[in-house]
Amino acid sequence: MPSVIQIRNLSKTYASGHQALRAVDLDIMDSEILALLGPNGAGKTTLISIICGLVNPSSGSVTVEGNDIIRDFRKARSLIGLVPQELHTETFETVWSTVSFSRGLFGKKPNPAHIEAVLRDLSLLDKRDNQIMTLSGGMKRRVMIAKALSHEPRILFLDEPTAGVDVELRKDMWQLVERLRASGVTIILTTHYIEEAEAIADRIGVINRGELLLVEEKAELMRKLGEKQLTLELTQPLEALPETLADYGLEREEDGARLVYRYDSQAARTGITSLLSELNRSGIRVKDLSTRQRSLEDIFVSLVREQS
Repeated sequence: MPSVIQIRNLSKTYASGHQALRAVDLDIMDSEILALLGPNGAGKTTLISIICGLVNPSSGSVTVEGNDIIRDFRKARSLIGLVPQELHTETFETVWSTVSFSRGLFGKKPNPAHIEAVLRDLSLLDKRDNQIMTLSGGMKRRVMIAKALSHEPRILFLDEPTAGVDVELRKDMWQLVERLRASGVTIILTTHYIEEAEAIADRIGVINRGELLLVEEKAELMRKLGEKQLTLELTQPLEALPETLADYGLEREEDGARLVYRYDSQAARTGITSLLSELNRSGIRVKDLSTRQRSLEDIFVSLVREQS
């Protein structure tokens, strides 16, 4: 799959001395959904702002479909739609006029049919003649997305698009994201809702303190870093673990009523069979057992903690 955005050795240090990005290398593929996860201040918004030409890098390069974001700014920017984290709308303009105006900013000829289709997809068509000031926060967020799609971009950036919005809009937005990807649009989003990244992204990147810690296919990330947890509920609580079980790394929970064993589900030997045999030899009886797959949130937290 060809890359539509190439980022090489990208760094950004602000005048205050804060280094927001550190030598980031990243290829973003055609028609993929890439989710960037990271805590506040990790560098997500700075990265997006540089790609969109809003912030100048300190070093490194970014090309969008072969167009350098600095030398070929107008061409590169015309390929990109951006939904920023903050709401910026023209208070007294109508929905229709502000979305149409955004299209004109990119030198696109008027296309009422396209504007109408975008508004319909975002459940805004019945608000087309409403002034922005009369809309709710969720509706204003929809207008921001409509503005970003007005010029038919090949690439769409969504910076924390569902922060503070209602559940209905969140569902509508992800359905729209899927339709856009199906039509060939590449989508990059930042989010704090890890479960959403896990649900819709093709690849997931984790960024912290300006460094891109990893970018992996979602399934591969879960396979490589995923960990399963076996919980053993005992018939009688254990006051202490026998020495024969010391090598298994067991954790006692609920005053010894449960034992927790963590293992790599992809390993050739998980150690479960030998553990159960050793428990039996030690006279420890198991009443029930259950397993749980390590979640993306667990992986994210562990990666950020390792870097701290």
